[in-house]
Amino acid sequence: MIYQKFKGQFITLEGGEGSGKTTLQKQLADYLIQAGYEVMTTREPGGTSLGETVRNWVLSQDPSMHIGSEAELLLFLAARAQHIEEVILPALDAGKIVICDRFNDSTIAYQGAARGLGVKHVQQLCHLVCGEILPQLTLFLDVPPEVGLLRSRNTAKSHASQGKLDRIESEDLIFHEKIQKAFEVLASREPLRIYTINAEQPQAHVLKEAIRVIEELILLPVQKRWYSLPWKRRRT
Repeated sequence: MIYQKFKGQFITLEGGEGSGKTTLQKQLADYLIQAGYEVMTTREPGGTSLGETVRNWVLSQDPSMHIGSEAELLLFLAARAQHIEEVILPALDAGKIVICDRFNDSTIAYQGAARGLGVKHVQQLCHLVCGEILPQLTLFLDVPPEVGLLRSRNTAKSHASQGKLDRIESEDLIFHEKIQKAFEVLASREPLRIYTINAEQPQAHVLKEAIRVIEELILLPVQKRWYSLPWKRRRT
């Protein structure tokens, strides 16, 4: 777990298309709120007016607007910089648990690996934008690309009707296989931060495993630090 200088906890959800991040995010927020925690859910790109505008651009199937790979990367990073300044950092400073649907790992996998811009190059740019604002825990929802894309096709979205795919989902299977492989490599390189969950399991099993990991790696360490403070120790 990464030590950070803010009061809150930062959790990200990662995975390919149709991996179930949005559903899990809502379920986790409901669980944590019922347990008495202050929770903020957000997404990337999105979370701010600028971020939602970028989201409309990069996911739209508008044939009149071509977005090159470098431009796409810089749009994601601009949206992230605004997201951190306007939403994420204030929430963490306020002591909230922030659950974000996608963050740096997606940019590394999609633009660095699948778009061919270079993993190290994109990692450096992400670090430049984020600085110390890094997730303490990332849940990688692992599902084969063909399964995830089928799920996406059967889901109505803001940028594609049910039965159709948005701009990024519409890329060929090889593109999505590169994304999946990149996530797997990232998870193998950062096992203390990235926890892999088999997202082909029923939603109830995925939720149960996610809760177990969050309680073990995020909530319990916080409680231990709280009760270990000198003014919280029991006097004898």
